[in-house]
Amino acid sequence: MKKKIIFGTIAVLLIAVLLWFGAKNSKSPIEYETETAFITNVVKKTVATGKVVPLEEAEIKPKVSGIIEEIFVEEGAIVEIGDLIATIRVVPNVASLNSAQGSVKTAQLRYQNTKTLYERNKGLFEKGVVSRQEFEATELNFNSSKQDLNNAQNNLDIIKKGSAAGMGKTANTYVKAEISGTILEIPVRKGTQVIESNTFNAGTTIATIADMTKMIFEGKVDEAEVGKIKNGTVLEVSLGAIEKKKYPAKLNFIAPKGTEENGAVQFKIKGDVTLDDEFFVRAGYSANADIVLEKKDSVLCIKEALLQFDKKSDEPFVEVKTGEQTFERRTVELGISDGINVEILKGVTKKDEIKIWNKTSKKEGEEEDK
Repeated sequence: MKKKIIFGTIAVLLIAVLLWFGAKNSKSPIEYETETAFITNVVKKTVATGKVVPLEEAEIKPKVSGIIEEIFVEEGAIVEIGDLIATIRVVPNVASLNSAQGSVKTAQLRYQNTKTLYERNKGLFEKGVVSRQEFEATELNFNSSKQDLNNAQNNLDIIKKGSAAGMGKTANTYVKAEISGTILEIPVRKGTQVIESNTFNAGTTIATIADMTKMIFEGKVDEAEVGKIKNGTVLEVSLGAIEKKKYPAKLNFIAPKGTEENGAVQFKIKGDVTLDDEFFVRAGYSANADIVLEKKDSVLCIKEALLQFDKKSDEPFVEVKTGEQTFERRTVELGISDGINVEILKGVTKKDEIKIWNKTSKKEGEEEDK
């Protein structure tokens, strides 16, 4: 009798447990939340990475080779056109020096010879022994040899000193500012040997000068987006060194040829940046430029996270609520997107409740935590 009672009790408990599990499993395991479409503005942007650089920048190079004798400015100094930057002490080339010295000696010999003939013919002309024509020819040779001697001596001075006598501050040994602006860099120091700029050599840079009041943004955009922008497009430039500050800029250059970088073709762009007096913008700051590709005002949108895509056709669709935790599939036609909101051209209305398919209810989440 006792065994029957025990077995009966176990059977009742087992039935109760099975009924409880059945009731629990009959409930929907996930309760989905919903959202509706809304009216908003959509701005499609792209970001170009780059830097800000001066519009006008010049490298100052020497006109003669030699050694830096003195530097008169420092980096950061503001200079005007013609201001003295440095002086150079010329170290003459031995072969050129010997040739110039030989030319001077030759010119001196010719000068002495023509001078003697001139003085002799002058006396004879005054006595009427030689004709005027012969005297004037002698006088011309004398004056020509005098000029040749002067030229040879100047050439020798230029080779030895870098300038001829009487040139003053216009001498080639004086390095001057060729544009007005700020000294960005002086890569040489006193005693540095420098080379003049010529056909076969770019020459040594003495200083770099730039106008810091005129800055431009230089960056790159992907080939997929370069066709959507044009000259005159407004940019918003943000600098890595200056937080929470954006500078307006206007696109003025798009490269006609792209360059391949890491498997993608990039096109160089430039834009004039409008500065203010709040911050001092330094050359070479890293920068990002927001470029508006497309903009629509007051259009019907949904959150892009609500979209689903057909695995076979890749067609976008959403699930619209039709009853208590029941939904139907609706194919949608999309417009532009800003990465968060996407324009809906066809498929849903503002009244439709759209399933948040990738988010469970708070209640369900709490149950799972337990």
